[in-house]
Parts: sequence; C-alpha cells; structure tokens
Amino acid sequence: MKNLICFLLAGLLAITLNACGGENDSPSNTPSNTPSTPTTPTNPDPQPGSDTKTFVSGADISWVTEQEADGVKFFNTAGQERDCFALMKEIGMDAIRLRVWVNPVAYGYGAWCDKADVVKKALRAKNAGQDVMIDFHYSDFFADPGRQETPKEWQGLDLEQLKTKVAEHTKDVLGALKSAGVTPKWVQVGNETRNGMMWPTGQLWTDSGDTPNGWKNYVALTNAGFDAVKQVFSDAIVIIHLNNAWQDCDWWFAKYKELGGKMDMIGLSHYPQTEANKTWAQVNSEALAQIKLLINKYKVPVMMTEVGVKSADEAEAAKALTAFLTEAKKIEQCVGAFYWEPQVYGGWIPSYYKTVGWGSYDQGAFTSDGKPAKCLDAFK
Repeated sequence: MKNLICFLLAGLLAITLNACGGENDSPSNTPSNTPSTPTTPTNPDPQPGSDTKTFVSGADISWVTEQEADGVKFFNTAGQERDCFALMKEIGMDAIRLRVWVNPVAYGYGAWCDKADVVKKALRAKNAGQDVMIDFHYSDFFADPGRQETPKEWQGLDLEQLKTKVAEHTKDVLGALKSAGVTPKWVQVGNETRNGMMWPTGQLWTDSGDTPNGWKNYVALTNAGFDAVKQVFSDAIVIIHLNNAWQDCDWWFAKYKELGGKMDMIGLSHYPQTEANKTWAQVNSEALAQIKLLINKYKVPVMMTEVGVKSADEAEAAKALTAFLTEAKKIEQCVGAFYWEPQVYGGWIPSYYKTVGWGSYDQGAFTSDGKPAKCLDAFK
C-alpha cells in the first residue's frame, strides 16, 4: 500500500508540473542548455516552381540600355533623377525580367538584348538587390504569337540540329550569367508560344490547320531548353509562357503535358485594355478564372510574366491594373506580376522601329516627364 501511495503521489506531482506549462511557451523560455527535440518541419524546403514570397512585383525593362544610349532619363515622383534599376527598386519592383535574342545584329536591330547586353543588365539588377528572370525568345527579334522566326543562323537545320542549337544557346547565355555571378531565379523557355516557336519546325498550326509533327517538334525543342537550364542552374524555375491570360489556356497545357512537355511554372501575359470587344473588367475576370483553373489542374504556380495598361488615360489605366492585381494577389499560387517596359515614355521608340515605320509602345507606365505613373502603385 505504501508503494502504491508513493506511486500515486509521484503521478500527481508529474501532472501538476506539466500543467505549469502553457500555450504561451516558446523557445525563448527554454533554458539555453536544454537541447530542443527535433521535429519534422511544417514548411519543407521549396521545390522548383514554388515561391516563398507572397507576391513578386517585377518589371521587364529590357529596353533600358537602348533608352540610356538615346539619352533618356528617369526620375522618381519627387523629380530626382535615378538609375532605372534603382528607381524600380524604389517603387517596389523586387525583380527584373530580361529578354534574350540570339543575334539581333544579324536581324538589323543592333546589339541590344544579345548575350552581352543581357549580362550587363542582369548584373545591374543583382547589384540593386533584385531577383532576375531570363526570357529566351530563341529568335533574333521579338517572338510572339504572330512571329516566331527561327534565328537566321539556324534556318534550314533539322529538328535534332535545332534542339542542339537551343541547348547550346541556353547554356551559353546562362553560363555567361553564372560567370558574372548572377543566378536567375526564373527562366522562360520561349516567349508567348501559344503557336509554338522557331517556325516552321516548331509551329503548331497555320491557316490550313495543324502543322504535321508541329506539337511533337515544339515539345522536343522546349524540353531541350528546359534540360539545358537545369544543367546550368538546377534550382532555376522554368516557365512556359502563353499570351492572353483571358483566353482558354487549359486545352493548350493539356496537350503540352500529354506529349511530355516539362515545366515548373506557367507564365501568362495580360493586357486588359487591348480587346476591342471586351471591357477591361471582363478581360480581368476571364483572366482570373483561367489562372485559378490552371493552378488547380496542373498543380504549378502561375506568374503574370507580362502585364500592361494603356497610358493615355492614366486614371482608367490605374483602375484596370489595380483591380486585376488586387484579385490576383488573393490567389494563393498566383505568385507575381511583371509590368512590361513601364519605363517607356515621351514617345520614345527604338531606332529600328523608325526604319520599319512602327510607332511607339503605348502601354508604358511613366508620365510624360519621366516619372512613375499612378498605375504602378498597384504593385505596392
């Protein structure tokens, strides 16, 4: 009986001591000489495609070196002149997107957005404390749904030779960045590739219908780029990018995945004021629905790799962009947005545009005196 009483008393004492601890206990209340018990982390290390930040605010300012060569200056809202990268950081842009062209000199454009120019800009972004996204166009000039020209030096090559060129070019540019001390966080393999890339080999369809072997070729070329990225930067998040976020993208990614296409993240472009038969509110709504669908179905995050609004009506532009980003930020795996060339103002155009009779970009987000416009407040 005595032993039983002692046993019961010891048990009561243990319960009493445990009860002295409460829900407010924290590691700071644990004696420094008491080892903590290892536990399984509730937030494991992020995998490619995940993002620890709630929402990335970024800008594609690929034209900046060409603008600077033309004497363009940039100012903050107080009228103080600023380096463009520093100004982007000042207004809340914590990431920079930079396009890469294979040989723009051969195209007649000049040495802008080639490997050397991209490395210089990427270093400036790094020095400004910004993450970097690299956007491979696999062309000598802009690649988009209406133009996916095979680089001049690659024309006439067969699929296997083109795959080799894609891999070599990707590793060459990324290797140069690595040598310069820049580690891109994201890499786009192709730009707005809804109708494939590197036409005609990687084109998906023409006015006559589907291109024979087009999908197979496109996926092979894209996977060659994906694998090349991982060989240089294994942790880089590889993005597959389509235009028109508001359009049906589900069928496209279903086909891409069915054929073995690789991706860590989906990238989308969104220009809500460019659809003649829709209001910007309608375009925003349809884009947000697509974003949610793609995240839920394909289990990868979505990044708005390009956004832009019309600068002519500053108040309406601010409404359109603010309305979209406010809702996009509420979507858990919609991880960020990059404004496309916000620093364009005053009717500036690249010299090449003058030779072909093109006008100036009308969705820059700076005022006529070179300051950030109100619509960029949506990124804060």
